[in-house]
Amino acid sequence: MKFDIWVLVKGLLMGAADIVPGVSGGTVAFITGIYERLLTALKSILPEVLRLLKSRKFTQFWVSIDGGFLLTLFSGILISVLSLAKIISYLLSEYPIPLWATFFGLIIGSIYIISKELENWTLKLIGVASLGAVIAFYITGLSPVQVEPSLLNIFLSGAVAICAMVLPGLSGSFILVMLGTYSFILLAIKDLNLTVLLVFSSGCLVGLLSIANILVWTFARYQSATLAILTGLMIGALNKVWPWKEVLQYRLNSHGQKVALIEQNVLPSTYETITSLPSQLPIALICALGAILFVVLVSKAARKSEQGLKDSVI
Repeated sequence: MKFDIWVLVKGLLMGAADIVPGVSGGTVAFITGIYERLLTALKSILPEVLRLLKSRKFTQFWVSIDGGFLLTLFSGILISVLSLAKIISYLLSEYPIPLWATFFGLIIGSIYIISKELENWTLKLIGVASLGAVIAFYITGLSPVQVEPSLLNIFLSGAVAICAMVLPGLSGSFILVMLGTYSFILLAIKDLNLTVLLVFSSGCLVGLLSIANILVWTFARYQSATLAILTGLMIGALNKVWPWKEVLQYRLNSHGQKVALIEQNVLPSTYETITSLPSQLPIALICALGAILFVVLVSKAARKSEQGLKDSVI
């Protein structure tokens, strides 16, 4: 099996994105040029497993599911999640505005990259994109619910959240926040609670195999409409990652700490008036613009890498 460092890097980036509520690993997969390859590989797993049970030809099975690619990519995701969980939690607590501004810029850059995939924006496609934006805006405006962190609920949370993680524009971490299990899962990652992580991963696996089949089918038959609605989803998701917010209602977390429950977006000047804290607008703009540039450069580099791989095969 030939090791591809680029695939590992893309996995690391996807893992970093998946930790943060509001940012989607699926977006990273798309802008780095591996989205359809990932979906195709995931879609092939279940039928190839059934074929393996009959033929017992593991090598053929591994090649059929693009096993080297999946192993490298998910290794990167796992390494990133385990190593960055504490760092992201710290930055969200201590430097929220620069961090959210960075995420805002990442999504803006991703919208630009994905929208370029559609050469002709018809009124129909604009309508589809608008629908996606409305859906994402509505979802990101919902108030979190409190779910008992039982093993069944952890399994279901994984199955639902992974579907959002695969979709560009919808954040799996944000879905966990909505379900009230985000802090519990993040703590399990930090503490390496193997029971919780195994149950959660099992739910993710079930959801992942299900959503992959649906997305491969939609891309095959309605590629333009699918790209349009994914673009809309990311536009609507900007609602969640806007850096300046006013907290309307608090709640107590499992550690007895007061955390935001319901928030609304405000202008930087309004934020300063409400909180008596600096808006950090200059640094936020630098972070956002830097993130946009980063996405564009990563996308170009990834496309060149993919093209080089295709040329070497030919």
